[in-house]
Amino acid sequence: MPLVDVRQLSRSYGPVRALHDVTLSLEPGTIGLVGNNGAGKSTLLKILLGLLKPDAGQGEILGCDLLRSSTELRGRIGYMSESAAIVPVLRGVEFVALAGDLYGMPHRDAKRRAHEVLNYVGLGELRYRRLEEYSTGNLQRLKLAAALVHDPELLLLDEPTNGLDPAGRAAMLELLDDLIAETGKSVILCTHLLGDVERLCRQIVVLDRGTIVRCGTMEDLRASGGNRYELGWEGPSERFLAALAAAGAELSGRNGARAIAAVPPGWSTLEFFRLAADSGVTLKHLKPDEEDLEQFFLRVTHDNSDASPGEPEASASG
Repeated sequence: MPLVDVRQLSRSYGPVRALHDVTLSLEPGTIGLVGNNGAGKSTLLKILLGLLKPDAGQGEILGCDLLRSSTELRGRIGYMSESAAIVPVLRGVEFVALAGDLYGMPHRDAKRRAHEVLNYVGLGELRYRRLEEYSTGNLQRLKLAAALVHDPELLLLDEPTNGLDPAGRAAMLELLDDLIAETGKSVILCTHLLGDVERLCRQIVVLDRGTIVRCGTMEDLRASGGNRYELGWEGPSERFLAALAAAGAELSGRNGARAIAAVPPGWSTLEFFRLAADSGVTLKHLKPDEEDLEQFFLRVTHDNSDASPGEPEASASG
């Protein structure tokens, strides 16, 4: 059974379209939901949580109908929001126990579990401190504890490293890495920090202007970009580049006498040397280019922008 299976979801805020015909099927595991500000990430998370109803479309999450099962899903999904979402008069253990109550746990179980998860996230010694006295890093850990208190099957994490300094971000990523390894829970990580996704996630969904532009494993998505090579040369650049383009290579990242060439299937590296010789160029540098997530993201969102000019952008809340 897919973890998430949605079909043609759309959602607008007045004249601004946040999601448009989103169709998505995800297997259980760790999923990174990435996109620029306003891409529709938070809107999609809120629909999966049952906090928002789509204007159109349908789907299931954990086998439950998105439009009719919000009460059942409340006990099976843990949500860590991007905003602080705290009640300043409460102490840490009271806040996490309150989250358990809201998820539908018996109050006695919620109180017991609150102590356990606070110890797990490293806040055991701060459990009786008032929330207004917590640092930003500790508030993020507190929100994670609140999302874990009812032992959910799926965690939805909205910008879990938001506002953290480098040390705090590294500590949060280590905690999440350990959590995923120890519990095997499925996680949907919504973030614009691509390094977080590259470290934690197996599957990746790229949203851009309310539409899905790519979805799959990192390995599959990299492979979809074709064979890519870094090139460096000496000689008449424009003639060489024109020859490469005529042979079917797509060029990017031009910097003087260097560029990235994405070549068609079946391309032999000997073709680079042949074209260079025909163009009066000496090839000085040639090696495969391994695209990281940031390069991949910039490429596919740029392609989407070129393919669909003039589309309205989603609001920053999405």
